[in-house]
Amino acid sequence: MKYDVVVVGGRIGGSSASIFASRNGAEVLMIEKNQEIGTPVQCAEATSSRTFKTLEIEPSPQYIRSEIKGADIYAPDGTHGHLEGGYAEGYILERKVFDKQLAIEAAKAGTEIMVKTRVKNLLKKDGQVCGVVAKHMGRSIEIKADVVIAADGVESKVAQMAGLNTNQTPKTLGSCAQYEMVGLKTDPHYLKFYFGQKIAPKGYAWIFPKGDNVANVGVGIRSNTETAYYYLKKFTSSMDATPVELNVGGVPVSGPVEKTYTDGLMIVGDAAGQVEPFTGGGVHITAHCGRVAGEVAAKAVEREDYSGNFLKKYEKQWKNEIGKDLKESLKYRKILDKLSDEEINILAQFLKKQDLKSISKMSMLGFVKEYPQFLKLLKDIL
Repeated sequence: MKYDVVVVGGRIGGSSASIFASRNGAEVLMIEKNQEIGTPVQCAEATSSRTFKTLEIEPSPQYIRSEIKGADIYAPDGTHGHLEGGYAEGYILERKVFDKQLAIEAAKAGTEIMVKTRVKNLLKKDGQVCGVVAKHMGRSIEIKADVVIAADGVESKVAQMAGLNTNQTPKTLGSCAQYEMVGLKTDPHYLKFYFGQKIAPKGYAWIFPKGDNVANVGVGIRSNTETAYYYLKKFTSSMDATPVELNVGGVPVSGPVEKTYTDGLMIVGDAAGQVEPFTGGGVHITAHCGRVAGEVAAKAVEREDYSGNFLKKYEKQWKNEIGKDLKESLKYRKILDKLSDEEINILAQFLKKQDLKSISKMSMLGFVKEYPQFLKLLKDIL
C-alpha cells in the first residue's frame, strides 16, 4: 500500500489534517486504533466559533448541544462574576458525533479511512520516515507514505518512534475527570467555572450545559495528593443529578513539545502539546494546527520534498500564528498555580468591581495586559 500522506489518529487533529491535505491534492489514508471514531470522549466538549471558520464548515444541529452566550465564574468564598458574550461565547459539542462527522468530511474530501488499525512501527529509509507498519484486524501491513502526520494523542508513540520527545510527566499534565450528568438544572447557555484549592488544586471545576438538564461536570487538577476522580466525586456529591458517563484522562498543560517535525513526519494536537495551558482547551488550536499540517504535507508532496528542512514550515507557521498566545497562557497558568484561596478571592472581588461587559469582549490574556491595576495586584500578591 502506498499513499502520499498517512495520518495516524482519527480525532480532530487527524481529521483536520486529512481534510486539508486531501483538498490540496494529496492521496491520504487516515488510520484510527479504535473501531469507532469519536469514542471515548476525551474533553469537556466546548469550543468557539473559530473552530468552524478554521475548518470551513457550518455548525450543525447534528452535534451542537448548546450555544454558549457567556460564563459564570466562582471564587472559593462564593464571589461570583458574570461574563456576557465575547471571549465566553461558543458551543458545547457532542464530540462522539462531531468527531465522526469531521472524519466524514475528510472522506468526502478524498481521504481513505481504516479503523481498528494500530501503528506498531515506522518505515524508514536513510533515517527518514517513509510510512508505517500497522496491525489491522489481526493482520500486519506495511503502508508506505511520503509524509506521516502523528495525531495519536498525549505522549505520541508514533512521534517517539521517529525520535521526537513527546514524553509528559505529572508536572506537565493536568489530570481530568468528568461525568455527563442528567437532571442537573442549569442555564443551557452559560458555562460555570469554580476555582479553589479545595475544589480543584491548581485547576478548576466546571459545569458545561448540553441542554435538557444534561451537563458535563468535571474537574481538572495539577496535584498528586488525590486523584481528579476524588475531587469530582466531592464536587458532585451534593448535586441532585445522575451520572450516565465517566471519562478520565490527562491533558498537556505546559506548552508545546520542543519540536513538532522531523524528516518525513509532523505531529499535531495533544501529541504536540498544542493545548491552551490556562484553560486546558484544545479543540480550536488542534483544528488550526491540523489544517496547517495538512496544507504543508500537500505542498511537500507537490514539491517532492519530505525533508525536515521543508516540513519545518509547519512549525514555523503554527508558532507564528498561535505560539505567542500559548506562551502567554502558560505564564498566567503558572500565576494561577501560586495563588491561595484567599488570594483568588481578592482577585475575584477586584474583577467584580470592573466593567465585566468590556472585559468579556477580550481574551483573558488581553484583559491582563489591558488592566494595569490587575497586574499591580498580582505583583502585590506574589
